[in-house]
Amino acid sequence: MKLLRVNMKELQTTWEAVPAAYDRLGGRALIAKLLLEEVPPACDPLGPHNKLIFTPGLLGGAGVTTAGRLSVGGKSPLTNGVKEANAGGTSGDTLGKLGIKAIVVERLPEKGELYLLHITNDGAELLPASHLRGVGTYATSDRLQEQFGADATVISIGQAGEYQMLGAGIATTGERDQRSNHAARGGLGALMGSKGLKAIVIDKPVGKSVHFADVELFRSTSKNYAQKLINDPKLGTKGAQHLYGTASIVAAVNEMGSMPTRNFGSGTFDQSEDLRGEKMREVILAREGKVGTRCMPGCVIACRNQYVDEKGLPIVGSVQYETIALVGSNLGIGSLDDVAQLNFMCNDFGLDTIETGAALGVAIEAGLAKFGDMESIVSLLNQVGEGTILGRVIGNGAVMTGRTLGIRRVPATLGQAMPGYDPRSLKGNGVTYATSPQGADHTAGNAFGARKEVNPLGVEGQKELSLKLQIIAAMLDSTGLCLFARPPIIADPQLMVDMVNGIYGWGWTKDDYDRFNRDVLRNELEFNRRAGFTKEDYRIPEYMREEPLAPHNVVFDVPDAELDAVFATL
Repeated sequence: MKLLRVNMKELQTTWEAVPAAYDRLGGRALIAKLLLEEVPPACDPLGPHNKLIFTPGLLGGAGVTTAGRLSVGGKSPLTNGVKEANAGGTSGDTLGKLGIKAIVVERLPEKGELYLLHITNDGAELLPASHLRGVGTYATSDRLQEQFGADATVISIGQAGEYQMLGAGIATTGERDQRSNHAARGGLGALMGSKGLKAIVIDKPVGKSVHFADVELFRSTSKNYAQKLINDPKLGTKGAQHLYGTASIVAAVNEMGSMPTRNFGSGTFDQSEDLRGEKMREVILAREGKVGTRCMPGCVIACRNQYVDEKGLPIVGSVQYETIALVGSNLGIGSLDDVAQLNFMCNDFGLDTIETGAALGVAIEAGLAKFGDMESIVSLLNQVGEGTILGRVIGNGAVMTGRTLGIRRVPATLGQAMPGYDPRSLKGNGVTYATSPQGADHTAGNAFGARKEVNPLGVEGQKELSLKLQIIAAMLDSTGLCLFARPPIIADPQLMVDMVNGIYGWGWTKDDYDRFNRDVLRNELEFNRRAGFTKEDYRIPEYMREEPLAPHNVVFDVPDAELDAVFATL
């Protein structure tokens, strides 16, 4: 394995051996350690001392089903703390096959300059990219694949990243015509923009593959793992995830009273029936779109969809639950066609749909548009792509929008907008939002799947549940596994131990595996501590402790003492 450093000030690319401190790390674990070792915690996130990191998980490139996700990280411009966001597509597997442990982008270029990084099978170079200035992520990917080949992987930012908006994410291509896999959260697109890096193009690996320390152990274990996923009633070809994607949970979240509605003003949406996964599948199939496709090579779950218009022309793929919640019900929008259009706009501008949906909800509450009025909402969102003053406010996220417009009801923690589960009626998620070093992020430890294990409306057991889920999330994000592929690993951690040992020959035990997962959180919390975070920063907004949420009329009432004790046994 090797590490690629990209110095944007000197416009130099340098290959180096992987430092010992990073050798047994990948994905989120590597990002946390590298930030702690190399980035001044109090630095300006958009200044010369922050670093932008692209890294596959430990299983990247090895051919493990669902394990090709790419982790992107740095000090977050949005939270001012540690941040890792990950995406599907081909980038994680491609870097793994090329033997690249990480790409570390450092320093700043001359003001206003724009570049792309081209990685070949045996080298890397920076090239001018001024011709791509102001171009959205879809056209950027199209143009670069025309130039470098249809099999090349493209990682890019849109206008939001170029403007260094704090709600900007990073897009990566997938198999064939996929354009919209996003490492969306935490403003990492703004960090990429600050580095003057419009895109990274990675050639398809030729004659490159992962070396296995014990190929028989790896093959038997990875095959066993894949079969367990196929046999899982929720994940197999007859399961809800495959049939309906993440939108399969719309009905359940709405029924439990946790679906963000009209700027998190209610937990149920009266038009939720029209946003359900079952409805979406029906519409897509009737229009001859695509359902049950993959975002990563070799995935056996295949939960992706491609939403098309009435003429069968593609609008966007994949429409996910979080997007349905934040630019759908949260904005009073009950049409899947409208959700898909807003989804496309966010993707093309290079915006996080969660952060942007929350910001738009705040702007609507301030009277700048109307809930349910698509025309007024599109007008606001278009201003983000145009870079107007109001567009820059919204593009900088929910907290900035609330402060600028004088709105107190802002659904965010650590400066980052909440995803599609209101913490007042899913209190395990509230604990995770409040305490995760990543900020409000459902992928940091989502309690929705444990609602039968711990009463989502109660206080008891939430602290312990959140810690367990946050440790699991750290494992997934560090190995490159998809969130939905966790059940077999949770049931039998030896599967992960054997796959890692089969690749690397480290002789891991389950205790080593557990320590590895916990160290991710320890390093992240330490970085945030050095950045100046205190326990008072890890809190749910005051109004959510005071304003009851319909239909259960509940507030977030997990005591601060419980929040402060989440990591006591870490």
